[in-house]
Amino acid sequence: MSDGRLSVFKTYKLYVGGKFPRSESGRVYEVNDSKGTWLANAPQSSRKDARDAVVAARKAFGGWSGATAYNRGQILYRVAEMLEGRREQFVREVAEAEGLSKSKAAAVVDAAVDRWVWYAGWTDKIGQIVGGANPVAGPFFNLSTPEPTGVVAVLAPQESSFLGLVSVIAPVIATGNTAVVVASADAPLPALSLGEVLATSDLPGGVVNILSGRTAELAAPLASHQDVNAIDLTGADAGLAKELEIAAADNLKRTLRPQAVDWSADPGTHRLTAFLETKTVWHPTGALGASGSSY
Repeated sequence: MSDGRLSVFKTYKLYVGGKFPRSESGRVYEVNDSKGTWLANAPQSSRKDARDAVVAARKAFGGWSGATAYNRGQILYRVAEMLEGRREQFVREVAEAEGLSKSKAAAVVDAAVDRWVWYAGWTDKIGQIVGGANPVAGPFFNLSTPEPTGVVAVLAPQESSFLGLVSVIAPVIATGNTAVVVASADAPLPALSLGEVLATSDLPGGVVNILSGRTAELAAPLASHQDVNAIDLTGADAGLAKELEIAAADNLKRTLRPQAVDWSADPGTHRLTAFLETKTVWHPTGALGASGSSY
């Protein structure tokens, strides 16, 4: 450089348990832009990294699922705030990752920030959509309420490195689950940078854990892991998805199959409800007065 300074290259790391470890294997792999130009070395996570991420997600589940829906919404909104503050960084990374012009990348980043806000608003409303009082024959209250499934393994979309990534992570944690996310293999840098945002957004460590590396290598131990309760196969191709479904059946994981998605379209509530369980409680109503009328 003309001023004699050395360039300071960004070191990308994993995000596991609220910390930024390198892969325990010590491996890295080259990440290139759409024209083949080197961008960075990303950690190539191992099966051990995947297992460590599950441990972190399980440890965080109790506190996160037990938080009020309103509080989760506040934290998701804070993520959107922090993303807005680092907009230019993500515009650059998305443009490089997906081969987009700066203006198109800016539109993608803006849509991703808006999606965080959208899901932040749903945290304390989804219970009204999928829960409620059920009519029963007898003097009972019968109430159904949604509860999070648990630890969810998420294979992020391969092509949509940021908007698609946000669209699969936000609904999982909005409903109280914790997540182990496998980033796009060829375009992991926006995902790894998202970890830095999450770390400064009041999100408890372990709620979201982000791994980079070879999707098939990481997905296999997650699909067969007995302490993973559900898996989103969005980032798997047809052959891998079939293998993972078979592995996931061993402990009856909820499985969201891959499907063609327009990430810029209205996401609806499908992903919010995909990883929810329904708890139904019966309670006697009792009687009021001599007439025997119930309330």
